[in-house]
Amino acid sequence: MRLFLLICLTMLAFAGNSVLNRMAVAAGDAGPSLFAAVRLVAGAVMLLVLLSLRDGRRLRPVLAPGGATALAVYVVGFSLAYRWLDAGMGALILFGMVQVTMFAGALMRAEVVPPRRYAGAVLALAGLAVLVWPQGGSAPDLTGAALMLLAGVGWGVYSLRGRSVTDPLADTAWNFALAVPAGLLLFALLPDGMTTRGAILAIVSGAVTSGLGYALWYRVLPQIAASTAALAQLTVPVIAQAGGGLLLDEPLTARFALAAALVLGGVALGVLRRGQITMGSKGS
Repeated sequence: MRLFLLICLTMLAFAGNSVLNRMAVAAGDAGPSLFAAVRLVAGAVMLLVLLSLRDGRRLRPVLAPGGATALAVYVVGFSLAYRWLDAGMGALILFGMVQVTMFAGALMRAEVVPPRRYAGAVLALAGLAVLVWPQGGSAPDLTGAALMLLAGVGWGVYSLRGRSVTDPLADTAWNFALAVPAGLLLFALLPDGMTTRGAILAIVSGAVTSGLGYALWYRVLPQIAASTAALAQLTVPVIAQAGGGLLLDEPLTARFALAAALVLGGVALGVLRRGQITMGSKGS
């Protein structure tokens, strides 16, 4: 039960990132480049402070360029994509690609993936298709979708790497610190501005829903299968869309309701067995 609650808390943090990014960028309170840079800096500062409090003054860098690169690709693509996508649509595309990436990683690592998890993935992806399939003017913008797909690959790789970490706080802190130059470079190439409200949203996104949320995710990942982690994240678009409806006045349509039912049904089919979530690292 404790692991289940930690996963739920992590998914809430992920959905919060979608909503906070959209609140800042779509409302014109922050440009995507500066938002990404501030988010990375805030996350790095928060985590390094926590790490220093835990370990005293002996901060030993964890050099993991692969993890930092994947994180940078995710954050940059994620921030830029929300110029064109709403919170729910962005999260759906993001975690659809995350699922594909992580299932591929699970197969490459010879993880045992039970048939019900494949069935759950198919059902959940059908839900994604219901929402993003072109229908009049409601199809997602191609530029935004391409950027979010790239972000999904980055996050999928980042999550796969997290399954082997031994110190989640240290790994996450140094991943953020090493990714900061990418955020600053993005801002240098595509400079934009930020209001006080935008700065607050970016700092909260970086320090809380990103920094603390990702450290928690790295703590959870070694305890669950990669395919389970991929499926669990498909609940995030539903949470993000609901948050967008409550906070951003984005419409909650019948189409979204059908998609949400399919996604949640697919996740339940893939990860629930006799009323319990399957958490084994090898699948069952």
